[in-house]
Amino acid sequence: MTIIPAIDLKDGQVVRLTKGDINSSKVYGEALFFAKEFEKMGAEWIHIVDLNGAFIGEPKNLDEIIKIRKSCNLKIELGGGIRDEDTIKKYIDIGINRVILGSVAIKNLDFTFKMIDKYPIVLGIDAKNGKVSTDGWANISQVDAVSFARQFRGSKLEAIICTDILHDGMLDGININFSESIAKESGINTIASGGFSSIIEIDKVFKNSIINGIIVGKAFYEGKVNLEEIFKKYT
Repeated sequence: MTIIPAIDLKDGQVVRLTKGDINSSKVYGEALFFAKEFEKMGAEWIHIVDLNGAFIGEPKNLDEIIKIRKSCNLKIELGGGIRDEDTIKKYIDIGINRVILGSVAIKNLDFTFKMIDKYPIVLGIDAKNGKVSTDGWANISQVDAVSFARQFRGSKLEAIICTDILHDGMLDGININFSESIAKESGINTIASGGFSSIIEIDKVFKNSIINGIIVGKAFYEGKVNLEEIFKKYT
């Protein structure tokens, strides 16, 4: 199981949102500082989201992302506002290890499958009440999240990151059942996200053979968990 610290970027700063509401953002500091800290603690991967990009549909924190890439040996998965092949290629060319597609996957499935065949792609399935959200979680579609995940069975997709929006930033626990359903139906490596609150949850996920990773965000920034101890125990 892979434990992946999260860096959400807004205007060049690390922030965390509550239930994806951009107006709820709380600033924690410089992204590069936290990336270096995560590397020191023992992380292998970091999960970066360009929040500005997610809301407007194009990259907006490129300079900060390049700084992190040049200064750390961490593997990076990156999402937020990625809607075309030129952007995917740009990120791969600067050394991003895998690119997360979310909104565009709902809007253009054919394009998504083409990109999966050409690049290291992760699918972000963010859902509210079981329905997939788009555009930085500003809009909720009528697409069932689990049924959507099923369409990628047998593809070259690297992983699926599944987030229950109602739990995100709430520190009330990840929706494990939702993550399990995505994993079972897709047959793809699945990373659970949204609401992680304690090391007890990592124990549950660690013992779960079908969930392959967990994203840790607000629980770290609010001092609820000691990531260094977690990495020592589980990696």
